[in-house]
Amino acid sequence: MQKKKNMFDIITFGSAANDIFIKIKNHKLVSDNDFSAGKGICFSFGSKIEIDEIAFATGGGGTNTAVAFALQGFKTAFCGNIGEDIAGERILKELKEYGVNTSLVAKSKKPTNHSIIFQGQERTILAYRGASEDVTDFAWGKLKAKWFYIASLSQNVGKIIDIALSHKTKIVLNPGKVQLPNEILSKADILVLNQEEAAFLTKLSYNDEHEVFKKIDEICPGIAIMTKGSAGVTVSDGKYLYSAKPIPSDIVDTTGAGDSFASGFVSGYIRSKGDIVYSIQFGIANASGCLSKLGSKPGLLKNGQEFVKVEVKKEECQINGLCQPKHEA
Repeated sequence: MQKKKNMFDIITFGSAANDIFIKIKNHKLVSDNDFSAGKGICFSFGSKIEIDEIAFATGGGGTNTAVAFALQGFKTAFCGNIGEDIAGERILKELKEYGVNTSLVAKSKKPTNHSIIFQGQERTILAYRGASEDVTDFAWGKLKAKWFYIASLSQNVGKIIDIALSHKTKIVLNPGKVQLPNEILSKADILVLNQEEAAFLTKLSYNDEHEVFKKIDEICPGIAIMTKGSAGVTVSDGKYLYSAKPIPSDIVDTTGAGDSFASGFVSGYIRSKGDIVYSIQFGIANASGCLSKLGSKPGLLKNGQEFVKVEVKKEECQINGLCQPKHEA
């Protein structure tokens, strides 16, 4: 009985951040190839710049997904670092309010992560990666769960994977580029990548989806997901490709959209016992809810909440290499 009591449904690993949203009318966009995007945001040099709107929220892949799972009724814990500061205390307080267990959170001498999110024609983020990148000895003996969700981490990933494998814990991996390519990808039961990460991993254009997934399936024997922003998502189980487009809706803020889809997909996958079509539908609905609110958490779906089910296209790859599209409601 004691073992069951200490067992979580899912533990999330990743960053915890304090997000500051700002809007500034008095700025200019300047085209210049010195910027990686070809454009830059410019303000008057040496001046005090007035902020027209400001709002605060919490973010970070570790806490965003933890809250999403807790809202779905899963016994959830967050494992990550915060600073010994006001921002860290605010994050802890909010996690507890959402029903996330915080007993695995460690405190760092570094300040809590912060993101300043400039909301203009495109979202631009100034990110301070503080406490989350600290090397920490977590309460390793308490990491007991049916699932581990590992968001982008630069430290301890190998040890977390080893613990999962030793306990036969299922692994969801949503890595950053720092972990690509990496032998840990082969350990994932569910691998989540965006288009840029998929292209970086396979050295192919992400537009060539069949070849991209052919390579990813060779690396990762589990479920592979490629999120495509406004173009939707494609998922492979090694036999079929499933794809769907987002729900048309007004977008308030794109922060946390990837986290909300991934956590929604995993929630649907666990609840439906492996139904990929349902998992995609629930993931897209969760992301749509996230996009409808400012911040990564206020719009997430709650357990039992009704949602719109998008059409999912399913392609069965035949022996001759051709794919015949099918549709499932």
